[in-house]
Amino acid sequence: MAELDPLYTADEMRAAESSYAGYPDSVPELMERAGGATALWGLHLLPNARVWTVVCGGGSNGGDGRVAARHLEAAGRQVRIVDAKAGESDLGEPDAIVDALFGTGFSGAPRPEAAALIERINAAGKPVLAVDLPSGVDASTGEIAGVAVRADETVTYHGRKVGLVVAPGRFHAGDVHVADIGLEAAETEHRLVRVELLGRVPWRGEQDNKYTAGHVLVVGGSRGLTGAPSLTALAAMRADAGYVTVATPESTLPVFEQRLLEAVKRPLPEADGVVAEGAADAVLELAQKASAIALGPGLGRGAGPRELVRRVLAEAELPVVVDADALFQLEPGEWPAPRVLTPHEGELARLLGRESREIAAHRLASVRQAAEQFRCVVLLKGPDTLVAAPGRGVLVSSLGLPSLATAGTGDVLTGVVAAFLAKGVEAQLATAAAAAAHQRASVEAPQRFGLIAGDLVDALPRALAG
Repeated sequence: MAELDPLYTADEMRAAESSYAGYPDSVPELMERAGGATALWGLHLLPNARVWTVVCGGGSNGGDGRVAARHLEAAGRQVRIVDAKAGESDLGEPDAIVDALFGTGFSGAPRPEAAALIERINAAGKPVLAVDLPSGVDASTGEIAGVAVRADETVTYHGRKVGLVVAPGRFHAGDVHVADIGLEAAETEHRLVRVELLGRVPWRGEQDNKYTAGHVLVVGGSRGLTGAPSLTALAAMRADAGYVTVATPESTLPVFEQRLLEAVKRPLPEADGVVAEGAADAVLELAQKASAIALGPGLGRGAGPRELVRRVLAEAELPVVVDADALFQLEPGEWPAPRVLTPHEGELARLLGRESREIAAHRLASVRQAAEQFRCVVLLKGPDTLVAAPGRGVLVSSLGLPSLATAGTGDVLTGVVAAFLAKGVEAQLATAAAAAAHQRASVEAPQRFGLIAGDLVDALPRALAG
């Protein structure tokens, strides 16, 4: 699929290299191309660096580094090679450092001597150019078991590795540059989302009416928590849904009447400002005319919300996006239609019975576990938004800005996912496309600092048009 770029694991890179003509005799040829490309990028990115230190390990990554050192010398640079296998550790006084210590085959924690060398590289205060990926990062997962080089730039070969785009590895890679070394493209398990994926969403056409363009039912809200479902409803409308209904506790309706002119509002039975037990009957009746449900924004917690979530997920025969309070105490089940969970790391930790720091350290494994355990599409929020589905590889969307890290942007994302599901797009693709639109809106918004969720809603039409 042209809208998705390959993300290589270590095994997939080994397969790509071994399929090259003449392998393994062709290894020196590939190494020459890789090292030469690294030197060219280094000269381009750091043209004023006259003195270079190249830290080389004992494997092929170190071989790439030695080739790069030779090319740097040929370009008139002064080069020191630090041979880690020989126990060397003096970095000298370089203007820039090339990290060629470990390559894609590395996993686990570095040995003490290597860890000390990595710490020395990080403490040098000089620009660091990583060969293929920063040493200490697991190429297949992005996990870091010990210490890892913090690179300013990474030159990676043939295609991006999973560990360069999935946290925490992505935070060590700096700017990533892909060098073609002559290998054939191959299918990979995991893929990187391009903004072109939005072309897979069927936008309103001449033949559509407001219902065929997608009818989203937003179920949420409680006293004091009306902002979240309002953002979800507005986002669904801005994401090209033709019709939006908001079902919310009756006492909160005056707020929605003021905030949402275009949406239809429907009351739900309540107890003290939160949906009461029995509200599911009203929601399931409304769902008969909808094409997707956004469940959870501002819903609150307690017996009423818990029963509502359980019954809607078990009985509604249309796609449901599950967010915010609807994720609380969620249990696996057999679903009559697609279900999409959209947790952040803390919410996913609660779902899996783990600590947030464990999720942060093992993002790829965690989102895949959740997808299998709950038999749902699971979107794990973050700068590297991960979208997993049972039995499939993970789609990674990394198109946004740090300005997204503010309250309410998750509610916006929920509305976009629901709008795309309402248009009939397959659940994992709809969710990944929604993540791309959401992130792209952060780029389109004029606010680089101080962005609020409402700004993101306003920018969605420009993100979709681009």
